[in-house]
Amino acid sequence: MNAECYMLYAKCFMDIGIDIRLIGKKRTGDEVVVFNLVKSFAQIGTDHRFKLFTDIADAVMLKEISEQLGIAGKDNFEIISLSTKNKFVWNFWTLPQYLKKNPVDVYHTQYITPFFVSRKVKIVTIVHDISFNFFPQFIKFLDLFFLKILIPLSLKRADKIVGVSQFTKDEIIKYYKVNPEKVEWIHNSISEEFAKTIEAQNLAFIREKYHLPENFILYLGTLQPRKNVSHLVAAFARIKDSLGGTKLVICGNIEGHNTDAQIKKNVAKFNLEKDVVFPGFIDEQDKVAVFALAHTFVFPSLYEGFGIPVLEAMSRGVPVLCSNIPSLKEIAETSALFFDLQSLDDFSKKLYDISMDNDLRSELIRLGKQRVGFFSWEKSAHKMLAIYENLRHN
Repeated sequence: MNAECYMLYAKCFMDIGIDIRLIGKKRTGDEVVVFNLVKSFAQIGTDHRFKLFTDIADAVMLKEISEQLGIAGKDNFEIISLSTKNKFVWNFWTLPQYLKKNPVDVYHTQYITPFFVSRKVKIVTIVHDISFNFFPQFIKFLDLFFLKILIPLSLKRADKIVGVSQFTKDEIIKYYKVNPEKVEWIHNSISEEFAKTIEAQNLAFIREKYHLPENFILYLGTLQPRKNVSHLVAAFARIKDSLGGTKLVICGNIEGHNTDAQIKKNVAKFNLEKDVVFPGFIDEQDKVAVFALAHTFVFPSLYEGFGIPVLEAMSRGVPVLCSNIPSLKEIAETSALFFDLQSLDDFSKKLYDISMDNDLRSELIRLGKQRVGFFSWEKSAHKMLAIYENLRHN
């Protein structure tokens, strides 16, 4: 390659750094987004060069991540391990020092941007939601303290902010008074694993592994208070005797950070110890089967930026009941049943209807499968690449 051709090549292709520290950390939605974006970048065949930054140092784990992302053997993808004991040190010192010596054209992270990085490095941050501003009572004091300080500074430093829905974009602009031209949005989607056929023996294995009942209403996600799972328990308690033995399965780490203590309190209060099952955290590779086994999926959240589990359930032919919040209406449109967050009566009635009305269930299943086709990680990856490329030229 002569000098002129090399200069032309250098102008066309960028060095893109991506923070992949969440991969392998069991952080549900946040991890799913960065994992599938990077995997899609590898699949669509772009010639941009990607440096994937992580704090994981274990060689076996790094090899597994490389294989899972589909980047093993790809010359334009490199995982860079920058090991530190503290995530704040990583953001404020370790990564900036690396980028000072090895700059990239664009650096992509989530929420908190690194500080003390040259303005020549364009920074993109994904913001999944800003629920902590509206439900501070559900956030631990120290977490809230850092969010309130670091998020405004990060949004100011970022060259582009990306919400995961039109709703999230609008919320960022409205709450933080950000220039609308600085904010974009992409939609999340679901893993390609959800399109695969599941063998009957695998379903049986997963049922046994997590001790899942024969017929159950499913919640799967984090168990922090804004997810409103305790409200689901209360609604289920009202109708459980008329559901023909259907159980409620609540997946997630019940002992985890910021778990809603009211969930277990409500189980005890309504004497539901034999009717509510807690399988714990569901391994990523098992999620498809867990959804496929469910009779109904319920997502009662008070606030969401997107709501990937809604699409995951729809893709497996499971009817969905959601809270009537703007983001979930944007995502599901007419393909889910919505309940009024202010009315436990409405919630319990809709929960009964979606569990027992076969005509309603069939229609929601049909509409859900249609709706899922609107979302694609490949489409979102192309849109994200365009965001990177536009920054290069600004």
